[in-house]
Amino acid sequence: MEYVQLTSLTEPQLVAYIQSLGQPAFRGRQIYKWLHEKQVTDFSQMTDQPKAFLEKLSEAAVIETLTIARKQVSKDGTVKYLFRLPDGNCIESVVMRYSYGNTICVSTEVGCAMGCRFCASTQGGLVRRLTAGEICAEVYAAQKDVGERISNIVLMGIGEPLDNYNNVLDFLRIISSDHGINIGMRNISLSTCGLVPKIAELAQEGLGLTLSVSLHAPNNALRSSMMPVNDAYPVEELIAACRAYQQKTGRRISFEYAMVKGVNDTPACAEELAHLLRGMSAHINLIPINPVDGSQYSASDAKNVNDFKERLIALGMNATVRRRLGTDISAACGQLRQEAKGESDQ
Repeated sequence: MEYVQLTSLTEPQLVAYIQSLGQPAFRGRQIYKWLHEKQVTDFSQMTDQPKAFLEKLSEAAVIETLTIARKQVSKDGTVKYLFRLPDGNCIESVVMRYSYGNTICVSTEVGCAMGCRFCASTQGGLVRRLTAGEICAEVYAAQKDVGERISNIVLMGIGEPLDNYNNVLDFLRIISSDHGINIGMRNISLSTCGLVPKIAELAQEGLGLTLSVSLHAPNNALRSSMMPVNDAYPVEELIAACRAYQQKTGRRISFEYAMVKGVNDTPACAEELAHLLRGMSAHINLIPINPVDGSQYSASDAKNVNDFKERLIALGMNATVRRRLGTDISAACGQLRQEAKGESDQ
């Protein structure tokens, strides 16, 4: 029997489903609040619902949940979770504390099909896509565990969000709902490695989120050597899609640039990058990569990263270096999941 996944339904979808069971619309709205405002994990906790109806509902539907398989707390306050899904698969989420509030980095897939050569998330390929409710459950479980409100979300964990487009869009609608946890779109950042058709599609959604593009190289030869997706959507097409996205939405785009020693951290790369993005309202986020087992890449040293940043600024770019959090707890995406898989294989 295939169960209806209640937590994955947007409010209109949930109301319609409850009505299909012969119940009034207001019960659907009540259940939506139980799931997303109060974040219950069991039908018995819905105390304003008729017991007979809840018994019927529990026979046809499930509340998507996950459990904490492992938790690591960094000396800087960063908390990393390895969450286990009911089917046994594991995903990762990271809670980071900033002066403006708590941010969670969520996964959108189990594994990843994109094959970026410096990323632990892609090792082992794509297993499956997460449902909207499973992504919500990452936020709810982490918030409950830390005991503090999470006010910001980055979709930058395991997986490519735009490769799981429909489920991610439902997640965004649910998580920003007035009748749920109500995290505004302005506090949400979605990262993509550059799926050009989906960037164009996202531009039409009218969302106020921040698009974050994992660029990592200023030309096709270099980017293709690091990111296979560039063979399908080369730099010229990607930047054109970003310019169109910005024109449509009016939102500044953040370009992620992982600094790899001796690969993409040269003065020539900085100049080429500045030329590529000139004329855009863009922010370049320089990221000293975390070490990943089995990767041929290593991080640029601090001086080289700073020199690269200063060169970009001198060329008229808005550039900063991302603060490195959780390096003592394997905070790079996919590392904890790979460690756990290795232990289970022994």
